[in-house]
Amino acid sequence: MGKMILNGEIKERKEIRLDVDDRGYQFGDGIYEVIRIYNGTMFAAEEHLTRLLDSAKKIRISVPYTVAEMAEQLNRLIKEDGIAFGTLYMQFTRGVSARNHAFPGPETNPVYIAYTKNVEYKGKAAAGVKALTEDDIRWLRCDIKSLNLLGNILAKQKASESGCFEAILHRSGRVTEGSSSNVSIVSNGTVLTHPSDNFILNGISRQVMLKLCKENGIPFEEKPFTLDELLNADEVFLTGTTIEVAPVAEIDGKAIGSRKIGKITGKLQQLFEEEIERQCGSLAR
Repeated sequence: MGKMILNGEIKERKEIRLDVDDRGYQFGDGIYEVIRIYNGTMFAAEEHLTRLLDSAKKIRISVPYTVAEMAEQLNRLIKEDGIAFGTLYMQFTRGVSARNHAFPGPETNPVYIAYTKNVEYKGKAAAGVKALTEDDIRWLRCDIKSLNLLGNILAKQKASESGCFEAILHRSGRVTEGSSSNVSIVSNGTVLTHPSDNFILNGISRQVMLKLCKENGIPFEEKPFTLDELLNADEVFLTGTTIEVAPVAEIDGKAIGSRKIGKITGKLQQLFEEEIERQCGSLAR
């Protein structure tokens, strides 16, 4: 909204100037997170911030804050911006230096920004979305939540131009994830989702979903599945920070199940909403 964090300080957004020599701008040399806000409270904040530090470590950016310190700064930003329902975006880049592919010297400090955005909360999805399948052309470290999203963007744009909500990606017929979400299927009463290796981002909503499965006796397996298994699944759903648990009704023009929200998907939507309320308070509208 009206304010941002720049290197740990809350400032008026209109007063902030970012340098064109920032390596995030020139190389995509950085990492980011998006956190959902409900009732002025960050959902799964510790998990998001821990993943941020993990991504930073993997690309050798030294973050000068602990999870607790970042959480305190972000909570102040949310309060000062008066955000009840929305999202919080944050990123770290390697910093500002003369353009050179090699890392700059130790005198270059990371650049840290964060800002909020109002997003109306509409509750769990009441109908399934359309998706298409697309080759996964991204790099081989999708476990890092980096600023390099061109492969995701091209897939998402193709989906958008085709009247679809999401592009479900695959590598030679092995389904990985969506362009901006994780994908799971339900087959014979069991939830299947790709293992959390280098081919996918281990989504926080994905992690919450698996925890809810474990706590509520819903069978699940983290194992690869094929395009054929995807298209013939009993249920397909997406998970993500801004979509929570979203059922898929159609893929490549083929109906999934009866096109209606499946039993397990509906149960996970309910459980996910209850988990939000447990962490962030009532969602009554």
